Amino acid sequence: MDGFIALVIALVKANGLAHSSIHQKRAVLTLPGYFRPTKLWDLLVLHEGRLIAAVELKSQVGPSFGNNFNNRTEEAIGTAHDFWTAYREGAFGNKPRPFVGWLMLVEDAPESRASVRDSSPHFPVFPEFRGASYLKRYDILCQRLVQEQLYTTASIITSPRTATDSGDYSDLSDMTNLKTFVASLAGHVASEAARS
Repeated sequence: MDGFIALVIALVKANGLAHSSIHQKRAVLTLPGYFRPTKLWDLLVLHEGRLIAAVELKSQVGPSFGNNFNNRTEEAIGTAHDFWTAYREGAFGNKPRPFVGWLMLVEDAPESRASVRDSSPHFPVFPEFRGASYLKRYDILCQRLVQEQLYTTASIITSPRTATDSGDYSDLSDMTNLKTFVASLAGHVASEAARS
């Protein structure tokens, strides 16, 4: 995911906060939580004592898409709930809302694109999940993470293992594509730069 970290850093610098503190070393990537003492993020941007952005970058390859999907889903929801509760309680000072982003790269493979069956013997599964592939489930997850205001933006992209040299990837929807992630982050950083 180093290429995505480089992309975020370039966006921050190009949109007016070149002199901000961009943290990517493990020792300085923790923020206070509400339900736990701290949370380790993948990248943090601070400027003049303000938290500008906190970004999570995740990836998943097969073959165990089912277990990993459930684990990533629970982690994403829990992290966001913990973060925004800490924000509400003043953990980051009385400052404007930061950008909180979640970007997921999933292997484009037959198993990630295949229809998946679910068993829910007591109550029906929501229709949009019935027969949905793991990629489609990630797309629904990302859309809902944003709709529920858990993340400023959440994106899912997919790429085959053979694309390690070419960088080829695919998006799944307008709401969750890489361009939306980039535009949202760039707009937030530009807004914060104008405030400085």
